[in-house]
Amino acid sequence: MSDKIRATHLDRRAVVYLRQSDPRQVREHRESTARQYALREQAVALGWPAERVAVIDEDLGQSGASAQWRRGFQGLAEDVAHARVGAIFSLEVARLARSSADWHRLLELCGLADVVLIDEQSVYTPRDFNDRLLLGLKGTMSEAELYWMRLRLDGAKRNKARRGELYFLPAPGYAWDADTLRFRFDPDEQVQRAIRLLFERFRLDGSAYGVARYFTRHGLPLPARDVRTRELRWGPPRQTLLDRILHNPIYAGAYVYGRHEERMGLVDGQVRQRCTRRIPQEAWPICLRDHHPAYISWDDFMANQQKLHENRRGAAGAVDQRGAARDGEALLQGLVLCGRCGRRMDTLYCGNERRPVYQCCQLPGGAFCWSVPARAIDRAVAGLFLDCITPPEIELALAVVHEADRQGSEVDRQWTLRLERARYDARLAERRYKAIDPDHRVVARTLEREWNDTLTALEHLEREYHDVRRRERIELSDDDRARIVALATDLPAVWHATTTTHAERKNLLRMVVRDVTVSPIEVPARAVRVHVLWQTGAVSDFTLPRTDKYTAQATPVATIALLRELYLVHKQSDAEIAAELNRRGLMTGRNRPWAVPTVRRARYDIGCYRPSPKARRPPDRNADGLLSLHAVAARVGVKPGVIRYWTHAGVLEPVAPGRRGRPHWFTLDDATLARLRAAAEQWAGRRAGATGGTNKEIAVTPEADSIIQAAPPRPPTPVRRRATKKKP
Repeated sequence: MSDKIRATHLDRRAVVYLRQSDPRQVREHRESTARQYALREQAVALGWPAERVAVIDEDLGQSGASAQWRRGFQGLAEDVAHARVGAIFSLEVARLARSSADWHRLLELCGLADVVLIDEQSVYTPRDFNDRLLLGLKGTMSEAELYWMRLRLDGAKRNKARRGELYFLPAPGYAWDADTLRFRFDPDEQVQRAIRLLFERFRLDGSAYGVARYFTRHGLPLPARDVRTRELRWGPPRQTLLDRILHNPIYAGAYVYGRHEERMGLVDGQVRQRCTRRIPQEAWPICLRDHHPAYISWDDFMANQQKLHENRRGAAGAVDQRGAARDGEALLQGLVLCGRCGRRMDTLYCGNERRPVYQCCQLPGGAFCWSVPARAIDRAVAGLFLDCITPPEIELALAVVHEADRQGSEVDRQWTLRLERARYDARLAERRYKAIDPDHRVVARTLEREWNDTLTALEHLEREYHDVRRRERIELSDDDRARIVALATDLPAVWHATTTTHAERKNLLRMVVRDVTVSPIEVPARAVRVHVLWQTGAVSDFTLPRTDKYTAQATPVATIALLRELYLVHKQSDAEIAAELNRRGLMTGRNRPWAVPTVRRARYDIGCYRPSPKARRPPDRNADGLLSLHAVAARVGVKPGVIRYWTHAGVLEPVAPGRRGRPHWFTLDDATLARLRAAAEQWAGRRAGATGGTNKEIAVTPEADSIIQAAPPRPPTPVRRRATKKKP
């Protein structure tokens, strides 16, 4: 027995600590595992009873680079700190820790608790300076050895990666060819077509969200590689999956090594988890272009990266990131630049009506630069766009029809391949069921249930396919082709169609417009100066009146003028006016299509109305010779409303009182006519005096005074108050 082992050590437990770096070493290097378990006999031979010798083998298959995931080492350190351990047996120091921080922490605890460390060669006492120095050197060498081994392995991997022969998990759409040490297309045709359709839809939609929406609407899944099983599985188009595929250069035929870097991260001040950081493209250590077959070209891949970068909204006011075209009403979302500070303006939606507003980002002082309502600017830029774009009719019509047919056939082909796979699974389950012995009911019941499940899945898939064909109209009829040809030659009709979404209008506009700069003008009048920078480098400049929040929803002046002309000059009805305004693509102040009620309200707001042809005015005299209300008003010299008011007040009694739908009839002698005229003149004189007029004072006759006094005052005009919801 060594003189360093005393009775105080033997009174406590002896711990045998086992560790190997990974599960492969545990499986293949069994002799090392056996040598570590044999340390238990060495502890018994040194004087510890067998019942007080504990073996910790929880960390077999765990790396010693950190103690974060090693529960056995953590439990050992806790027992040492509580003076429950007298000696620690290990095959070598490297088994305990390959990190200087973990190793010196354990040495500090062992020195304070008087615990000895024992390997196959010697016994060490951390309390002794010489032993402590030797153990420290061994721990440092163990950590350095780990670095040297990692350096050699990483160098070998890099050398193999420079030749493009290093294997890593293939992305969906590819398979690894072990003979040529190259990637090749996945032999499954459905997988290839799904990947090609994904890149095609990104080219058309311009965003990963648009691609996911398209696949979801048509009921198409996407392939994904399971990291654990390395098998290809079909699932919904998740955003993370689309992001990985669109950013992966393998689809451009490039073999890239070192796109990501893993480092330990701090969580709450402690090392908790690995953090993966994406390396910039210019810092990739190895990039071999044209290494294997490609789904897209390298130029298309770089264009996709630029598009994805622009779709992200970075810091406030970032000029190089416009954001993806979204479904909001603001047409110039992401294109507007502030003419004051040069930053990109944000898009806000205010109020219950969700009015779009372009607002500059917050300045360092805490205040916003300025904001402007969006609808007037959007209408002006859209009109400029439609006036400037004149696509060739025949070529565009044929191209649109061909593209619609191609997209429909691609979706139909995806469904055909998906149904073929489901039918194959059903036939395979049937063959398995028929190949089993019928008397072997334990297995036969399971295979029969699997066969029924595959048939049910096939039936559900066929029903879903027919629903998609009926809803999305995958196959185009002759009428559909004719309508497409007609719309292809009429860009304004396509632009103003209700089926065209805001995101599609924005994508059309972004194809020809690079940026739109808006600047406020205060003198001589409040206005907005708009600079439109086209993709060709040309600039269009115009000025618009600057509205505020009270006039932001007002109908444009040009639209009001056209409405007045259609109603008064062309004598059109409200329905015809609404149809004509909608045909020209003109919207209301709230950016909504015109309807009969909105036309009627607009006419009355601007004082543009005429008697309805359905409303019949009664004749001045009826068959009995009685006078109508309008005839009495004409003889007295007042408006019909005054006679109607005197009638309701009881000053003038009708001979034949009317009711709803029937007029009043009056008789008018000379005395009554004189009384009414005098009352009208007196009334006019009082109104002129009350308003500061220059009319002469008219003498009040007793008859006129009696009429004026008998008439009660006009009731005040009721004020319409906006209804408010009561709080619960």
